[in-house]
Amino acid sequence: MSAASAVPVPASHLDVARDAEPATKAANAAMAAKLPFGDVAAFEAAKRGLVAPVPDGMVRSASGRVLWNLGEYAFIDGALAPATVNPSLWRMARLNLANGLFKVTDRLYQLRGFDISNMTVIEGDSGLILIDPLTTAEVARAALAHYYAHRPRKPVAAVIYTHSHVDHYGGVRGVIDEADVLAGKVPVIAPTGFMEAVSGENVLAGMPMGRRAQFQFGTMLPRGPRGQVDAGLGKGIARGTPGLIAPTQSIVQPVEEHTIDGVRIIFQLAPETEAPAEMHMFYPQLRVLNMAENACPLLHNFIPLRGAVARDPRIWAKYIGDAIALYGPGSEILIGQHHWPTWGKQAVLDHLASQRDLYKYIHDQTLRLMNKGWRPAEIAEAIDLPPGLAERWSVRGYYGSVNHNVKAVYQRYLSWYDANPCNLHPLPPARAAAKLVDYMGGAAAAIARARADFARGEYRWVAQVMKEVVYAEPANIEARALCADALEQMGYQAESATWRNAFLYGAQELRHGVFPLPARSGMGADTLAGLTSDVFFDMMAIRLDPAKAVGQSTVINWHFTDRDEKLVLTLSHCTLSHRLGEWSDSAAASIITTRRTLDAIVLGKLAAPDALASGALKIEGDPSRLAALFAMFEQPAGLMFDILTPGEGRP
Repeated sequence: MSAASAVPVPASHLDVARDAEPATKAANAAMAAKLPFGDVAAFEAAKRGLVAPVPDGMVRSASGRVLWNLGEYAFIDGALAPATVNPSLWRMARLNLANGLFKVTDRLYQLRGFDISNMTVIEGDSGLILIDPLTTAEVARAALAHYYAHRPRKPVAAVIYTHSHVDHYGGVRGVIDEADVLAGKVPVIAPTGFMEAVSGENVLAGMPMGRRAQFQFGTMLPRGPRGQVDAGLGKGIARGTPGLIAPTQSIVQPVEEHTIDGVRIIFQLAPETEAPAEMHMFYPQLRVLNMAENACPLLHNFIPLRGAVARDPRIWAKYIGDAIALYGPGSEILIGQHHWPTWGKQAVLDHLASQRDLYKYIHDQTLRLMNKGWRPAEIAEAIDLPPGLAERWSVRGYYGSVNHNVKAVYQRYLSWYDANPCNLHPLPPARAAAKLVDYMGGAAAAIARARADFARGEYRWVAQVMKEVVYAEPANIEARALCADALEQMGYQAESATWRNAFLYGAQELRHGVFPLPARSGMGADTLAGLTSDVFFDMMAIRLDPAKAVGQSTVINWHFTDRDEKLVLTLSHCTLSHRLGEWSDSAAASIITTRRTLDAIVLGKLAAPDALASGALKIEGDPSRLAALFAMFEQPAGLMFDILTPGEGRP
């Protein structure tokens, strides 16, 4: 925890969150009057086919630790929306309470409400085809056990990952044994590029994404009407042990058909949509279309608040259109790997068409205004959904939002820069804030004006101005408290679960400081083992501290005997680069080992001298070069870096 974020806050601001202000009550009342709350069709769909709810609404680890607890959300069930929650978001929070084992149609079941995602179960001729085994092994194991408690116990015949996000593969070790995969008994099927996509999102930028995800999902907010009520795609992310078993079969053709344990599955690749590697599936015998995460009953993200490469809504809409053309005529049921199904051919086609138009509309209208020279914030403020879409529950912004999706489209095409040279090389935040607050007449004057604006309900502006005061004077308690109060009211008004969580968690950190968590590597052993050596050395390169590498240069050969791989690693100009498949006769050292050994060293499970002593690692040439190289690497920084305050060591 930095000194800035550890500034004590007066007891009056350490109490429970404040109530909704009059302006917030008015804003939420206006939302309640705007939308068709009499339409309860989604509530009927969310409960249709329920076999049995999650036992006790809870999943525990073997040691008794609570990993998932729907009881935390008992305050939502059947209650009217409080003034501190946007009524539209409250409706989705109620819908996302539906949980348990559901029969969708003969031979196809879903386990919902065990995690943020669904696990789909198709009953094959002799075994089960499991689609997306949740986030963690413990919760996936509990979900499968719940299925077995109500259906015949068949072995798992195959596992399918629809896409490369951890809530769709992380629980795989809870439902299958890797030994069966290696023996060829259980195939693991994924879209082409799956492992590369996992590496890109979870390794090179995994640590800052993890920190930002705390704001997106509200993981450390209290559950309640003034705290976290939902995550948009579900209640939240299950705790436990995430893992990964690499796919043994990739879907590589745009459309590819396979019969798995007697079940015909037509795969449709949809890359660069909701995930870099994603695919839809059509089950002709069941007349069911599975759109993975590309047609959920809400507006998804073009860039999630946790961060990611900007997604392409143009191609996203195209793949939905392709699915309509290819599978719409034969589909009686639409499912996804979040939320509830849609039944009936016409309802399926209607939902898919609205999703297609939703993504294309935001894309096209952003481009239209970009071509007039509008800036990101201006476009985001101007665009809303058109009649015919705006009043549909299934396109509301519970997870993404029109506002930040517009900015993602702008970024994808024109980058972060808005073309105004004044914004090309501004002062860094803390230095700019200090001068800006001085221009305002000092912190006290700025706070006084902001209090008047707060009373008028101008919370966006208050947060914007108080952010500058906090960055200029991190110890200014009045500024922190007023900024927190403004963020809190913005959270109470937000329809997007992710916006609400971000605003409320920001308020919490301003009041209480950054919660101290132990440092961690940012990835598990499964993820590290699944990395290609190319990505592995890219990961190591971003840990190189240039101050420790000044004036040094070297060339090191690596030979990984377990993968039959060779590469040359070059240190030059405080930069590491590598070339796969090469070997240098002039290298200062050659290291012969296995990737498994190197992974263990990087994870801190094995010391390099011990690996040398045991023979697991051998060095030909100058043995000091390896020790010198490892001495240049930084340990992964702690997850809980400053966001609401400047932080230490920054310009």
